[in-house]
Amino acid sequence: MKKRKTIAIIVIIISLIALLGAVGFLIFKTLNTKHTDDEYKKLASSYASNIDVTDPTEAQPATDASGSTVSPATKPTKKSGDGEQPVNNPVDLNSLSQQNPDVYSWLYVPDTNINYPVAQSDGDDNYYLHRDVYGNYSFAGAIYSQKCNKRDYSDRVTVLYGHNMLDGSMFATLHRFEDPDFFSSHKYFYIFTKDRRLTYEVVSAFVYDDRHIMNSFDFTNDEVFKNWLEDSKNPHSINANVNESVKLDLNSKLVVLSTCNDNDVGRYLVEGVLINDEPTE
Repeated sequence: MKKRKTIAIIVIIISLIALLGAVGFLIFKTLNTKHTDDEYKKLASSYASNIDVTDPTEAQPATDASGSTVSPATKPTKKSGDGEQPVNNPVDLNSLSQQNPDVYSWLYVPDTNINYPVAQSDGDDNYYLHRDVYGNYSFAGAIYSQKCNKRDYSDRVTVLYGHNMLDGSMFATLHRFEDPDFFSSHKYFYIFTKDRRLTYEVVSAFVYDDRHIMNSFDFTNDEVFKNWLEDSKNPHSINANVNESVKLDLNSKLVVLSTCNDNDVGRYLVEGVLINDEPTE
């Protein structure tokens, strides 16, 4: 009888220790996540406080060589040297990159919480999975790309990763694109580099599997890329949203915003195609 009582006491003590450990971990995670969110808000306030973008459809219509009007969805992407006037760059990436050279661009998605620097480690591809842009440990991590992608967004497909945080930070609000009304009324997202403003038109938003996109597809192969473009316009996903007006071809430059799906099965992707590449001052 005494032995049973001793065993019961030991079990209770172990259970209490496990419970206290779980509660302590939850508290630490909550405080760490809030601290990270506060730090990113300070970053946005200090380095990207005046982002004000114009809907490309409100600009003067572009024309092709024959003088015909070209819609933003089919407008050829401009490059440096085309003689266009520089636009204002509201992001001070020069100062931010002095603190961390891994930070090379800034991502802004209107009417979401996504207003973050983008980093890429020269070493560990997943360094920023659980580190903020200062290199401090963080459950929320940072928005980041991997070395398989160039930092100038010149690849046919560039993938940016971010956590789906319960507090709505990082890439959690990408899931707003699941709502057809939100999807149809939010057609663009923006990336700022040190000297460019890149405007992307949203092509589609859908649930994908867990494959590592850049390791699974050789996008330098025209046929592989063509198949990806076709799948982007026709996702094999229930409740996918697609912008039917967007035209894609082998010259398209895509950015895929990738986060966890809400049920932890597969990934949720929001994919955009570059429609404007403008110099900044």
